[in-house]
Amino acid sequence: MAMSTTEHSGKEEKEPVKETDALPVENVDEESKEEPSLEAQLEKLRQENEGNYNRYLRSVADLDNYRRRVIREKDELRQYAISGVIEDLLPVIDNLVLGLNSARQEGDVKVLTDGVEMVLSQFKSVLETNGLKQINPGPGDEFDPHQQESLSHQPSEEVEAEKVVQTVRVGYCLNGRLLRPASVVLSKGPSEEIESPAK
Repeated sequence: MAMSTTEHSGKEEKEPVKETDALPVENVDEESKEEPSLEAQLEKLRQENEGNYNRYLRSVADLDNYRRRVIREKDELRQYAISGVIEDLLPVIDNLVLGLNSARQEGDVKVLTDGVEMVLSQFKSVLETNGLKQINPGPGDEFDPHQQESLSHQPSEEVEAEKVVQTVRVGYCLNGRLLRPASVVLSKGPSEEIESPAK
């Protein structure tokens, strides 16, 4: 009734071998053929590295060319930025020359004064066309510390304290940017009489 050792070993031989226990030799050979060799991988990485380095060199050269072009354009802009203003001022110069020639011939002070006033008006018009604006506060105007500078205070019966009494020098701004503040004198208000001490 007891099983013999031969029967027992026969049963073990009949059990099928699981696929996970061992791989067939054919599959191992196919996988080793599919994987590239280390030399091929190294060569591929070298080519990629060389391509990246070449792209880097081109980028550096492009950046250097761009930088030079920007510097050149900036220099040209600085040199020729005011060419439009100069063209607008040429008629003013022409009129000044005509006015001087006329004043020499006429010898009349009134003619000279009228000519200079005309040229000054034309000159201001050209500057205003190009974005220049005068800052010229009148008596009684509010003091604006962003566009005006106070030179002094003086008593005034007509103007309230801390308001403009007089503009000493006109200020200018170009397209909203302050070039020179207006110099003004501010009011102290009515003058206070100093009481004499009682004797």
